[in-house]
Amino acid sequence: MEIKIGVQHTPREIILESGQSAEEVESAVSTALSGSGQLLSLVDEHGRKVLVPADRVAYVEIGQPTPRRVGFGTL
Repeated sequence: MEIKIGVQHTPREIILESGQSAEEVESAVSTALSGSGQLLSLVDEHGRKVLVPADRVAYVEIGQPTPRRVGFGTL
């Protein structure tokens, strides 16, 4: 699923594709923003970690899960 993270004082947003469920992402965001965590930590499809300081998160947009694409043609 696609996740967009807006960061304060930064003109561009962070966009990543993640294999995490919407519930996992929402839990990580709420933990970071509640003050119990200093960083918002998410993992993308390739296993890379994305760390954003919790006090700099402006917004998080969680997209719909995308089905796996099969084949070479576009539909």
